[in-house]
Amino acid sequence: MRIGVPKEIKSHEYRVGLTPGSVRELVHHGHQVLVETMAGEGIGCFDAAYRAAGAEIAADAAQVFALADLVVKVKEPQAVEFPLLREGQILFTYLHLAPDPVQTKALVESGVTAIAYETVTDAAGRLPLLAPMSEVAGRMSIQVGAHCLEKEQGGSGVLLGGVPGVAPAKVVVLGGGVVGGNATRMAVGLGARVVVLDRSLARLAQIDELLLNTVETAYATMDNIEHHVLEADLLIGAVLVPGAAAPRLVGRDLIAAMRKGSVVVDVAIDQGGCFATSRPTTHAAPTFVDEGVVHYCVTNMPGAVARTSAFALNNATLPFVLALADKGLGRALTEDAHFRAGLNVHHGNVTHAAVARDLGYAPVAPENALSSL
Repeated sequence: MRIGVPKEIKSHEYRVGLTPGSVRELVHHGHQVLVETMAGEGIGCFDAAYRAAGAEIAADAAQVFALADLVVKVKEPQAVEFPLLREGQILFTYLHLAPDPVQTKALVESGVTAIAYETVTDAAGRLPLLAPMSEVAGRMSIQVGAHCLEKEQGGSGVLLGGVPGVAPAKVVVLGGGVVGGNATRMAVGLGARVVVLDRSLARLAQIDELLLNTVETAYATMDNIEHHVLEADLLIGAVLVPGAAAPRLVGRDLIAAMRKGSVVVDVAIDQGGCFATSRPTTHAAPTFVDEGVVHYCVTNMPGAVARTSAFALNNATLPFVLALADKGLGRALTEDAHFRAGLNVHHGNVTHAAVARDLGYAPVAPENALSSL
């Protein structure tokens, strides 16, 4: 199979779909890999390394999209890339379609087969291709939140861990999954007072056992959310409904009632955000102030630590890229129901139920959409 890797063009996105090590594995399996020139430059992987791994170097993205049967990216295609997609081509990347009707329409009209990293599942019901970036984003949320609390960033001037004689900041984490768990570990490590809210008692018990006597857990009722949000110096939005738009857990009135200079980091922003005041930002302009509260809502947070993120992502995605390349689309998805859950769009049909529901499409079951293969 011919596999293409274009350079990411989203604002301040430096990750790359395939590292040289992944390319070498694919070439060893007998596949052709075409990498756009300088695609890996942002993580210190230059064209020479890709050539040494067996890749061909393309002059531009148009060449990659024109020749590749399978396009492997990191972020969703940008508007200038929509015309490059073609019927019968496979696109494998993060898509986050539920809050993005424009992209969804473009994918449907292109006839492309779009498989989303974030909806591939495993036998335990987890999201193995989302997990590594959720780990990065969860840990980063505390790092960037602590920075935003600094006075010159618009924050209240509170040091996350405090000092002897001065109380530490209160960090409230909404959601105890992969993002929330990693955010909690980082916040505890920095000495903050941490409260985690979730609707899974089993998950709260796991967090309590793992971080015994260092974190407070609370069931995510409206009362508990309101109580803890009002006391928060730093609020982390870490909720996820796989494939669907994030639930709005905190309304504008509650944000407005927070202490001025408090900080919210909405890690769920790539699925629409879980705070009513959230709107997408970029690494070029990551924050804004609304209702006196500093908001950090960057949609590609892991791109800031691109080298770590790219290698972590490749560790997770490479087996699936190999499955597509070795078996072809039909066999790869038909034989693996968990991989098939990643199918979001196929030949003009929306095949993920949550995406179809949120955007008003008539869903077509993946099994039915793939039957022609």
